[in-house]
Amino acid sequence: MTRRQAAKLNFMSKDKPETSAADFFPERKSLKAFRDAAADCQACDLWERGKQTVFGEGARRAEVVFVGEQPGNEEDLSGKPFVGPAGRLLDDCLVEAGIDRSQTYVTNVVKHFKWEPRGKRRIHKKPNAGEINACRPWLEAEISLVKPRVIVCLGATAAQALLGPKFKVTKQRGQFIESTLAPYIMATVHPSSILRAPDDETRHEERRKFIEDLKRVAHVLSGGRG
Repeated sequence: MTRRQAAKLNFMSKDKPETSAADFFPERKSLKAFRDAAADCQACDLWERGKQTVFGEGARRAEVVFVGEQPGNEEDLSGKPFVGPAGRLLDDCLVEAGIDRSQTYVTNVVKHFKWEPRGKRRIHKKPNAGEINACRPWLEAEISLVKPRVIVCLGATAAQALLGPKFKVTKQRGQFIESTLAPYIMATVHPSSILRAPDDETRHEERRKFIEDLKRVAHVLSGGRG
């Protein structure tokens, strides 16, 4: 029996204990060690569907960490976060807001791509609470190692994972929230929501508001107050 087959049988067992990403933590506490360890993570069953683990990437001592929901199709294929359409939009908006992408760290709450087939396409499917909780230790380790000055939650899944299940991005977007995770933490929309806007006018307005949120982050990074 292969390791993959054994793991599948284990996940099918009704008596199996809950598994956490923390069970796969390396002895050495560095981003590289955690990234290498995450490649073999089987804390939830998403490892069976995604092509590979997509760990965070960016500056080792980045002042700002951007946290999204999960990798998409292009991220799953490349093994790199935020390289698809939403990532390219984020890049453009960071430039307009005056934030250097090379000095940021980007990651996701869930490290595997959850999808469902639609014809020949793989369509994003929202991760559930069990998958988010199983994967959360990887994100906590990233934040602990990078020690950012600012954390930006992109979308509701990231915001609720870090700020609590009752947090509403629609009500508190762009506001700095008190947290023990970093001196400043903010939630805003995920760039993918801008791409899904129903028309050009709405898309333009949503992009403008997103850039305004990012400018608040840039203000803090330049020494201003939140």
